[in-house]
Amino acid sequence: MEKATFVELSEQKISNQNGKMKRGVAVIDFILRLIAIVATLASAIAMGTTDETLPFFTQFVRFRAKYDDLPALRLFVVASAIASGYLILSLPFSILHIIRSSAGMTRVILIILDTVMLASLTAGSSAAASIVYLAHKGNTKANWFAFCQQYNSFCERISGSMIGSFIAIPLFIILIILSALVLSRR
Repeated sequence: MEKATFVELSEQKISNQNGKMKRGVAVIDFILRLIAIVATLASAIAMGTTDETLPFFTQFVRFRAKYDDLPALRLFVVASAIASGYLILSLPFSILHIIRSSAGMTRVILIILDTVMLASLTAGSSAAASIVYLAHKGNTKANWFAFCQQYNSFCERISGSMIGSFIAIPLFIILIILSALVLSRR
């Protein structure tokens, strides 16, 4: 009789430790989602408001550079905004996991959607990074000249907006790994 009681107590202790671990991971998940929201939203806003106008010979003729002149930068803004919106909508699930650590189906859904967001954010960031590189370095073989010498403020801003997305990408990877870890402990 004592042996059964000891086994039951051991299983209960392991179950309590497992529940605490899941709750701790859920809190970390929530915090990482908040950081990723700030990073993706800041990136989308910074890129979406990037604009610079240079005067030419007269004040009537001006050259203007906007983010939406380049489709890759538009893709970046859309991907960052969608990822930010998704992260905001996923916060209630993250809170649910803090309250109820046994919610497994929602973790599976979050893993799938986090993976989709990771892929779209990576695609948008990679496309924008190639344009930022061309803007800074150019490509003489293709007759593409670097225009960052003329549009310095524009280039600094688009380069800076990339930082947030390159912070959010590893955060998504960590979120996926944490959710998979909790699911494997079931």
